Amino acid sequence: MRILLASPLGFLIGVTLGAVGGGGSILAVPMLVYGAGLSPRKATTASLVIVGATALFGLPSQIRAHKVRAVAGIVFAAAGVVGSVIGTHVNRGIDPDVLLLAFSGLMVIAAVAMIRRERTAFRTIEILSEPEPDPGGGLAVHARVDGATILKVIVAGTIVGFLTGMFGVGGGFVIVPALVLALGFEMSVAAGTSLLVIVLNSGIALVQRYTGDAMPWDAIVEFLVMAIPGVLFGTWLGRRVSGPTLARAFVGLLLVVAAYTAIRSSLALFA
Repeated sequence: MRILLASPLGFLIGVTLGAVGGGGSILAVPMLVYGAGLSPRKATTASLVIVGATALFGLPSQIRAHKVRAVAGIVFAAAGVVGSVIGTHVNRGIDPDVLLLAFSGLMVIAAVAMIRRERTAFRTIEILSEPEPDPGGGLAVHARVDGATILKVIVAGTIVGFLTGMFGVGGGFVIVPALVLALGFEMSVAAGTSLLVIVLNSGIALVQRYTGDAMPWDAIVEFLVMAIPGVLFGTWLGRRVSGPTLARAFVGLLLVVAAYTAIRSSLALFA
């Protein structure tokens, strides 16, 4: 029965990652808890593996399309190391039901961020001119950077690192608008670069979390089997469906899952 749930849920995680450059990670944890039966703490760890591997699978196609800014992505992830350490420490000490209740609030924040992102993106994508693609491999960098921009990237990177360490999410809903607003990236470039950041952040958080305990590989594999083709489909979908349409669908899904998670965790917490 569990694999029947894991397959479509894993596919959905992949689709959201491929289509909107993030968001699949924030759906992974409640799906692993309520769909695969994992504890909240194990679910946040398994989520890092699933989302990191799924983003890694989707990264080459974004590189080939010249949608990844390598230096910006690496700097963004490096800025989140301290936040990841703090978030991992909090994750280990917090009550599991409190963790899930906080996670439901995070999903609402992500939904609001998605709405704001769609409203502001097209007013900011021309802040900086688009750089020439690197003919060697599809990776390019933005050259025009000042102190204020660096500070914005460090602050946003630290926040994303904390969220990754505490909740096991990639933080695409923060990464994408930060890259658009701080660096003037085109939305599609910000989404592509966010996959690189998610891969790096997931790896950093996994190193912090490793304690020698057995990983729930059965649940991880079940989700990954369908999440990876989901990324391919989501990437295809993102090129054919308008951003606002995808955003509205994703926000609706987030709010439904957030409400369900809040109700379940509250009942368990106050029972």
